Amino acid sequence: MTDIVYGGKVAIVTGAGGGLGRCHALTLAERGARVVVNDLGGNADGSGSGSSMADQVVKEIIAAGGEAVANYDSVSTSDGGEAIVQSAIDAFGGVDIVINNAGILRDKSFAKIEPADFDILIDVHLRGAFHVSQPAFKVMKANGFGRFVHTTSAAGLFGNFGQGNYAAAKTGLVGLSNVIAIEGAKANITSNVIAPIAKSRLTEDLLGPIADALQPELVTPLVAYLVSPDCQLTHEIFSVGGGRIARVFLGLTPGWFAGKGNQYTPEDVQANIEQIRDTADFVIPGSVMEETMALMQVLNG
Repeated sequence: MTDIVYGGKVAIVTGAGGGLGRCHALTLAERGARVVVNDLGGNADGSGSGSSMADQVVKEIIAAGGEAVANYDSVSTSDGGEAIVQSAIDAFGGVDIVINNAGILRDKSFAKIEPADFDILIDVHLRGAFHVSQPAFKVMKANGFGRFVHTTSAAGLFGNFGQGNYAAAKTGLVGLSNVIAIEGAKANITSNVIAPIAKSRLTEDLLGPIADALQPELVTPLVAYLVSPDCQLTHEIFSVGGGRIARVFLGLTPGWFAGKGNQYTPEDVQANIEQIRDTADFVIPGSVMEETMALMQVLNG
């Protein structure tokens, strides 16, 4: 087993001024990546901006003998995303790795979410990943290499009270990553998703006493592996935190079949709902085509 190193690969880490992003940036730089440390420098709710957070991480990397530059653009606009990728090109000549980590919180129960609070979460988490990933993908495709890691959340995968806006944005990242994985496969571009459970300025108050066992340093090793040159895993989701890593997946049950050409009724659904929901013998489709093929097998007997 060889050590994981990056040999001068160029990495963009968004939201890298603190918490998880800082850990990701420091680790990649320590192992030979050249890093664009992106951070708007705002507050946890997305307000405000500043340069000090990104600058401090860059200083840490350089002091340790690594290479890094700071970027303060917002991921929430297409111009911002383009500028972040251009920072990598201007400083280091390209981009090989993107870790979409930037995020904010504006928690409210579903009935109380204001449209503005919904929109800004979509802008930062989901559109933000798109704005950075699309221009980076074009560079990666031309070079025949790329690695993406997107940061979802258990709130998006499984739901959580008071986080309808956050959950919607985070679930969208899974769909985005899946398509990047499929479209990037021929160009040696992989795309995976992590759902971290970690202490940060966004989560410290939510986690309570368990927070001290959920240090961000216990998430970064998975990220570092997924973006490494030799890792070929793609189209996957991982829950990670506290030293545990687990795969999360969307499965398809065998279900119930009414019979080819037969019309079925709501009462038929009621009578067969347990078979429909039975998770024994599930499969994990890798694309819409594979899900459709499962249906075709039933129709063709």
